[in-house]
Amino acid sequence: MTLTQLEIFSLVAELRGFTAAANRLGISQSAVSHALKALEQELGVELLRRHQSQVELSDIGQQLLLRARAMLGLANTLRQEAADARGMKRGTLRIGSFGPTSSIKLLPMILEPFRAAHPGIEVHIDEGPDRQVIQWLEERRIDVGFVVLPEERFDTFALFEDQMVALLPTDHPLGAHESLSLQDLCHDPFVLTEAGSSELVSRLFNAARLTPNIRYRCSQLLSTLDTVGRGAALTVVAESSLPQDNDRRYVKRPLSPPVKRQVGLAVLDQRQSSPATLAFIELASNLTYR
Repeated sequence: MTLTQLEIFSLVAELRGFTAAANRLGISQSAVSHALKALEQELGVELLRRHQSQVELSDIGQQLLLRARAMLGLANTLRQEAADARGMKRGTLRIGSFGPTSSIKLLPMILEPFRAAHPGIEVHIDEGPDRQVIQWLEERRIDVGFVVLPEERFDTFALFEDQMVALLPTDHPLGAHESLSLQDLCHDPFVLTEAGSSELVSRLFNAARLTPNIRYRCSQLLSTLDTVGRGAALTVVAESSLPQDNDRRYVKRPLSPPVKRQVGLAVLDQRQSSPATLAFIELASNLTYR
């Protein structure tokens, strides 16, 4: 068994195809097939099921993929620590980000000084809903991810705090209120954004034993804002996720009682994190966010 075989296995599983993995690695498809066949023969199990042009993981393949990614992560940490000892600061950092708060507000502020301090580190960024970032962390597809705190499953580092606000069309009668309760938001059509803090919004209503009248589910915040702006629905979003330009089609109101949201970084295990990951966390933790 080699790290190259494990890397190929991980990439084929991620891209769900031999050709896509071969193109990403810059090798032939036959080389990819040979490496996986040799790995399966050594382990004595079928890792992948082939279906014409696509592949899917077997049950044992899904289980061993987590182990393979853990081994690849440790190997990357080993290489980075050795490179640090030689004064070469090289390696790879995979970051998971969600929504405008982390992708637009926080991440650019961190990346600029990080790249200046560590030009040899190759940074890869994947963006998805908050729950997907958590899944990527659990599957070891990323080294570090932005998450909404608290998050007990990981080692976490708080970075930034804002508040949740109700968003409603400008001419809506509730706009006359200085603040709004969750109960106030349960009568009109509601749009739930799948990006950003969708899990937090759902937990808020569940904890209050309330059920919003969800008519729309949007994967992008801009779609959510447009839905509210057209007068089709209300919503609850994080204040820092809103565009800085004043859109007169909707108004925001704080929740009553106030609901704070804390965003931070998370890793699966700080003790096994690579030097690049730890450097990113340290730099991010020392910045001031406004």
